[in-house]
Amino acid sequence: MALTDSAIKNAKPGITPPRKDQRGKMQPGKATTKPYKMGDAGGLYLEVTPTGAKWWRLKYRFAGKEKRLSLGVYPDTPLAGRKEKKTGRWIVKGARDKRDEARQLLAQGIDPGAHRKATKAAAASSAANSFEVVAHEWYDKFSLEWSDGTKRGVKQRLERDIFPWLGSRPIAEVSAPELLATLRRVEARGALETAHRELGYCGQIFRYAIATNRAARDPSSDLRGALPPAKEGHFAAITDPKAVPALLRALDGYQGTLTVKSALRLAPLVFVRPGELRKAEWTDFDLDAGEWRYTVTKTQTQHIVPLASQAVEILRELQPLTGTGRYVFAGARSPKRPMSDNAILAAMRRMGIAKEEMSGHGFRAMARTILDEVLHFPAHLIEHQLAHAVRDPLGRAYNRTAHLPERHAMMQQWADYLDKLKVGAEVIALRRA
Repeated sequence: MALTDSAIKNAKPGITPPRKDQRGKMQPGKATTKPYKMGDAGGLYLEVTPTGAKWWRLKYRFAGKEKRLSLGVYPDTPLAGRKEKKTGRWIVKGARDKRDEARQLLAQGIDPGAHRKATKAAAASSAANSFEVVAHEWYDKFSLEWSDGTKRGVKQRLERDIFPWLGSRPIAEVSAPELLATLRRVEARGALETAHRELGYCGQIFRYAIATNRAARDPSSDLRGALPPAKEGHFAAITDPKAVPALLRALDGYQGTLTVKSALRLAPLVFVRPGELRKAEWTDFDLDAGEWRYTVTKTQTQHIVPLASQAVEILRELQPLTGTGRYVFAGARSPKRPMSDNAILAAMRRMGIAKEEMSGHGFRAMARTILDEVLHFPAHLIEHQLAHAVRDPLGRAYNRTAHLPERHAMMQQWADYLDKLKVGAEVIALRRA
């Protein structure tokens, strides 16, 4: 006799349901400490456990052996399922529907139990090799030395722009047209530079997948020239020697905390990236030798900044205040954290230095221009001091100690030149081509 919803709902653990005997008389249920079965049709039955759980099972034979297949738990899996009227898609699939699908497989000579295991294994393999899973592995492996801002930016861009469309796709199956269509959405909202950055991230993720044997090729390489070139942005910078004295005097006259004032005065003397200055640690400084040695966050290479006597003087003045902690420029709220990434910019704005006039990165452009055009130092010394990739005539990258004596002399001459500008000495104009 086929099951009904009411019979299933009324089934109680520990007592079998009433049933008719051979004479057709209804007999009451019997107490039991074991699971009992309530049969439907086509091998489908409901198993009621002593704890009250109700499991759907299918009994079938395959290759001469009797087997069982679990079809779900009642009421999550009801007796009969429901479909949407318009689309015909399942709203919920019932036990009888699952039974019918299993019997169709049997009719084709397929063991439904083995088919389910193979399907689950394929789904697990696909999920383990999805673009998002591989991307998270790549991120965890390579982001250890990134700055907090870089970590946050990369993660947000992937989660916002890439994962919704490519995240669940097996990474080996992602094609160049798919990737381009995803990046076109970013381009369409006017974020062309972001689209180029995300293309670069995806390329690194694909190459990581190749290295870990989960993809055969990098489709991002097929998209060279597919996106319009991004317009190059330049950080605001004062590069005219005639405008530098006013800037230096403004920095010296800053009325805020000693920590921020020291960072402002040191910035033009070392011209490192703002994040590297902000996160400078005392253990990386040798004030007696006049050197600052640290790892460049952008390239993960070792770098040495020779310190002019003026830079050492600024640091020795600050040392009694923050020298017992980790960070040279400790945060205002907690000495265990560096000062905020907006501290120097905010200080310059309060002094009336407009954002269109000067930025934290601007000290690098100022040094690069004047060291070359006014003080006539060799380009390779300047580029090396900026921690840019510099190669010798044979194409080999210079190591961090290359030309260190010459760079010490250059940094001292640079600091002396800035002092002369600050006190009003004669300003040498830029060379003109």
